[in-house]
Amino acid sequence: MLDVTTVLEKMAMQKVNYDKVLRKVISDWQKNEERPKILMHSCCAPCSTYTLEFLCEYADVTIFFANSNIHPESEYQRRVLVQKKFIDDFNTNTNHAVQLIVDEYKPNEFVKMVTAAKLDKEPEGGERCTACFNMRLDLAAEKAAELGFDYFGSALTISPKKNSALINQIGMDIQKIYNTNYLPSDFKKNSGYQRSIEMCKEYDVYRQCYCGCIFAAKQQGADIKAVNQEAKAYVADHQAELAELLPERRVKAKESSV
Repeated sequence: MLDVTTVLEKMAMQKVNYDKVLRKVISDWQKNEERPKILMHSCCAPCSTYTLEFLCEYADVTIFFANSNIHPESEYQRRVLVQKKFIDDFNTNTNHAVQLIVDEYKPNEFVKMVTAAKLDKEPEGGERCTACFNMRLDLAAEKAAELGFDYFGSALTISPKKNSALINQIGMDIQKIYNTNYLPSDFKKNSGYQRSIEMCKEYDVYRQCYCGCIFAAKQQGADIKAVNQEAKAYVADHQAELAELLPERRVKAKESSV
């Protein structure tokens, strides 16, 4: 598999267009008749829409849902369920076989990380977000190395509100620690973000009103009580599906049956 650092080295004195980097990597796959396995971190179903539509033409993709930053827990659970439903519907409509891995939900670890570094007052897009990107991409890289994926990446770059250059730099730095490769991207390019909006309408995908964490929700004026009530109602209708998706729930179920 192509190590993308070789591509970036040739662009050393240029402003990097990560969409072009991704397409060069894909071109190398095609030239060598390779179809790599990619573990793609996804923060929510909307961000995974066009990301999957594009990547699945060239690779076998598994979505990795690792988002302990999401608050409240009911909203986290709703987003997990919506992510699974979109993947199922996408596979049915396209004959692809996208898989889903849901990481354990550990919100206390995220909050401790933020408060210890005194990042709770940081504006959206500031150092708190950088730390959050680091946390989630590190988990994705670790899981990709553990399971033998060729690449790990993130659908976060589809958002026009996220710093794609920063996300890609973090990914490139993290790949040095693990035995796997980071896949650079800028999925919002070439009308990718617009296509994600269209796909959300086509698939009737829930689009949340804030990024995820309690700090961002407060800054963005989200009505957390209303979000919690709506999410709980949605989750209540999908309890069996949720029990199959969340790893900690499966563990508890096994323990209770012993």
